[in-house]
Amino acid sequence: MDVPRGDGPPGGTDGDRATDTALLNALFGQSPVGLFVFDPSLRLVRFNPAAKGIRGVLDAGMLGQRVAEIAPGFDAGALEAAARRVLGTGEPLLEAEYRGTLPGRGRRTRTLSVSMLRLTDQRGTVLGLAAAVVDVTERSRARSRMDVLARAGALVGSSLDVARTAQELADALVPGLADAVTVDVLDSVFRSDAPPPGPIDERFPLRRAAFRTASGWRVQGGVAVGEESHFPFSTPFAQSLADLRPRLVADLAEAGAWMSSDTDRVRLIRDAGVHTLMVVPLTTGGVVLGLAVLYRAQRADPFDQDDLTLAHEVVTRAALSIDNARRYVRERTVASVLQRSLLPGPLSTPTAVETAPCYIPGTPNGSAGAGGTWYDVIAVSGARVALVVGEVAGHGLQAAATMGQLRAAIQSLFSLDLAPEEVLARLEDLVAAMADEQSRTAPAEPPDRQPLSATCTLVVYDPVSRRCTISRAGHPAPLLVGPDGRPQPLDTPAGRPLGANALPVEATSLDLPEGTVLALYTGGLLSAGPAGPQESLTRLAEAVTHPGRTLAQACDAAIYALLPQRPVDDTVLLLARTRVLDTRHVAALTVQPEFSVVARCRTWAVDQLTRWGLEDLVPSTELIVSELVTNAIRHAGGDVRVRLIHDLSLTCEVSDGHTTAPHLRHARAGDEGGRGLFLVAALSRAWGTRYSPGGKTIWAEQDLPSEL
Repeated sequence: MDVPRGDGPPGGTDGDRATDTALLNALFGQSPVGLFVFDPSLRLVRFNPAAKGIRGVLDAGMLGQRVAEIAPGFDAGALEAAARRVLGTGEPLLEAEYRGTLPGRGRRTRTLSVSMLRLTDQRGTVLGLAAAVVDVTERSRARSRMDVLARAGALVGSSLDVARTAQELADALVPGLADAVTVDVLDSVFRSDAPPPGPIDERFPLRRAAFRTASGWRVQGGVAVGEESHFPFSTPFAQSLADLRPRLVADLAEAGAWMSSDTDRVRLIRDAGVHTLMVVPLTTGGVVLGLAVLYRAQRADPFDQDDLTLAHEVVTRAALSIDNARRYVRERTVASVLQRSLLPGPLSTPTAVETAPCYIPGTPNGSAGAGGTWYDVIAVSGARVALVVGEVAGHGLQAAATMGQLRAAIQSLFSLDLAPEEVLARLEDLVAAMADEQSRTAPAEPPDRQPLSATCTLVVYDPVSRRCTISRAGHPAPLLVGPDGRPQPLDTPAGRPLGANALPVEATSLDLPEGTVLALYTGGLLSAGPAGPQESLTRLAEAVTHPGRTLAQACDAAIYALLPQRPVDDTVLLLARTRVLDTRHVAALTVQPEFSVVARCRTWAVDQLTRWGLEDLVPSTELIVSELVTNAIRHAGGDVRVRLIHDLSLTCEVSDGHTTAPHLRHARAGDEGGRGLFLVAALSRAWGTRYSPGGKTIWAEQDLPSEL
């Protein structure tokens, strides 16, 4: 078998030695790889002067010199330490990279790949060290640029916030590409307004959005983050904003007249020792959002065209993220304004309950801000009050608009004197119709879009009978705290959320002592804090029952205890303390269904109004009582009950045992009847009919004299 020549016996023929000599001469005279031979004292004894990157740098006069003398622009200590380690251990060093400058090559940094091998003779005596050096500067720079791109892809655009996105851009570019980066954004973009079309000039104010410097470089003065910034005319900054083109200033010493100006920005650049910079506008869709400026002062290499291409790509990506953040903030603002406009303003103060609401807007991630959470306190006929808390699934304009529709529908349905469970049944039909309409008008919606759904709790309280009726659709049950301060569990059917095509919900009715507190809330109130739902419910009860607190103070205390930080979802807490209308405010009379009792009812009403000091309402009330009692006797049959309620208004109610609904109509000139309800409607600010298991009640409200 032929043995490879490298594994043959020592010595060799004259032909072999001639070949070895020829090989060595070729390596040291023609090879593109830099070859160096050092003696055991690490002094240079031979090198390849024709190697790429070294040609013209070293000469014969450097023979006998040490590493520090051969390559003063590199870390000589690290190189010598590596060489001594190879000499001592015999373990080769392979492709270790070192950065520095070569003699006679200016200030541009080079990256050299160094491999070292120990040289020994046949007896193992150490003869020195062989080193192979390859200039890998371009490869190293390409790798560094790829690292910058990867870092930018990982950092930029992680949030929908303009300032944070700008800071992420600066963090991605320092220190990988620049020693310092400033990012200035149009003031209008910070306000989420649409940027002006096309280029801009110095009349458009910018604001410093981000600033980042490499470690060890301290820049004194300058524009702080958040402050307004200006770019002087006839500078690369203003020019890039004007024509939307990036600019490279490789050497500020040769930049021209603008570097000789005495503006604050130019003075700061000179004082900081900046020698090269790049100006890259933040542009997207042909409009400018701001400006990113990259500086170098610590590293000697000037920016080049490849650096400008890289910076332009990264900044362009960031500009798209900043524009997305601006659009998100704008949509979130619009959604929040819409939601706020749809929520109730300052609540009225019904006699039935004392209320204290609290609404906490959430901070959703990756959504359009405002959600569909709402509350309401609605005056219902007969001095009753309806308490409402609900939540539409999702966030953004659609959720806020849906919330407004549901809130308006609930108010309209309660104006028809429907029971809470009937209101929720009709809301279920409304949500189903809205979902069907959305599916027909927007068939191209993404498949992961959340279907239309909502939860709601309705409570109706009657201060005369102290009767409370509760109905809910997939919403948390209210917390009830008695006058003694002890919370009471409410076993009310939960029902399914609106939009789930559920069966009609049931209602729970119970009598409440005066001073009972009802706490209605959204699910986020109990799930936002670190404690579990049951522990949060206990804390809520403790906040409500704490002695000496007003209802508003109890509401604040509950928020402080349950929300250590702003929740993700909008959160509502509505507290209501019940009151009772006694005989000083309510009067009732039951009569037989005979027409002769009509006069008696009028007299009774006049006497009652006189005792209440409402003589101004006597004429209209006499007519209302007369017409309603007459209609009840004529069309219903059975006993007739008349009730007057003196609250924020004067309410006259006439109840009978029949469920026939009255109808308002306009009598013709020749008709002898048919004008009763028309007169009632004309004399009242509102009137209506509500039904009960025992029949119906027709009611009419009048403003008190002080409110006329």
